[in-house]
Amino acid sequence: MKALKTLLTAALAMTIAVMPSCMKYGPSEEEAFNVDPSGDGLFIINEGNYMYGNASLSYYDPATKHVENEVFFRANGFKLGDVAQSMTIADGIGWLVVNNSGVIFGIDLNTFKEQRRLTGFTSPRYFHMVSATKAYVTQIWDPRVFVVNPATCETTGYVTTDMDYESGSTEMMVAWDRYIITNCWSYQNRILKIDTTTDTVVQSLVVGIQPESMAMDCNGKLWVLTDGGYEDSEYGYEAARLLRIDPDSFRIEQTFYFPEGAVASKLTVNSEGDELYWLDTGVWKMPVDAAHLPVRPFISRDGSLFYGLTVNPVNGEIYVSDAVDFVQSGVVLRYSPDGELIDTFNVGINPGNFCWR
Repeated sequence: MKALKTLLTAALAMTIAVMPSCMKYGPSEEEAFNVDPSGDGLFIINEGNYMYGNASLSYYDPATKHVENEVFFRANGFKLGDVAQSMTIADGIGWLVVNNSGVIFGIDLNTFKEQRRLTGFTSPRYFHMVSATKAYVTQIWDPRVFVVNPATCETTGYVTTDMDYESGSTEMMVAWDRYIITNCWSYQNRILKIDTTTDTVVQSLVVGIQPESMAMDCNGKLWVLTDGGYEDSEYGYEAARLLRIDPDSFRIEQTFYFPEGAVASKLTVNSEGDELYWLDTGVWKMPVDAAHLPVRPFISRDGSLFYGLTVNPVNGEIYVSDAVDFVQSGVVLRYSPDGELIDTFNVGINPGNFCWR
């Protein structure tokens, strides 16, 4: 995300030429994979390099400690595209959002083959299923949230905001009752609450410069991590913040201020929802009822460039990716809930996000 941020401000997104939606095609011979995709497993979304079209998808089996790389390409016979951003599993389909290619692939979770395709976007970031016939897609460089029908692969409407096209954008999505809460990350300072029954923004809350990630805890509280922007940014720069928000009243209940120079990102929660994790050089951990920020990282690893973070929702194991130098293949490190290293494995270039099966 950090490396992508600078590049994203330098050029407008490009879309690749794609075939009509919902078509099925690929190599004539199916390739066998040495993993059991029907069990519990982890998808690793490898961004690749901006404008190089070398994004990829990896799949890891925790039970056997076996990883398969380039599973999308090997299953479908064509590359995933330019800058893979995120993946969501809904209704038995894995929805892969490829940002700079302006496309979302729906893949079969057992074969990794394409089943559906959503197009017509400029720069999609995240996909969230509302119902079998309705989903939201957020974008950078577009203040609207797209409303799509994943069954027919068509765009059916938009959630409009009061942001402009030059800097307006939406990012992650978290469900709360009948609402979706999204963070306005790039050159913005707010989170929005959207009523999914009317597709309208019903509340807006200023939280600080560039709310980068969000997570919901076991108490039904929303946590928002702001990265504070960057020095010399025309939008401004401030210390990063961690905020606890009541999603019902949409009010800030508590604010933690990071020290100057902290580069916090990738907020997530453990399997029980009672501990927060984030990246800032190392991996940091904090109970949701803590009175202050921790003073030292939970996991440190000199020489690593921690880039992505997830916690196994079943057993609380921690997975963190190392982007190495943003050019060569990345590495994923697997830790026990106590912070003991269990496994390391190689994946694609710039592993930025994860998705648990």
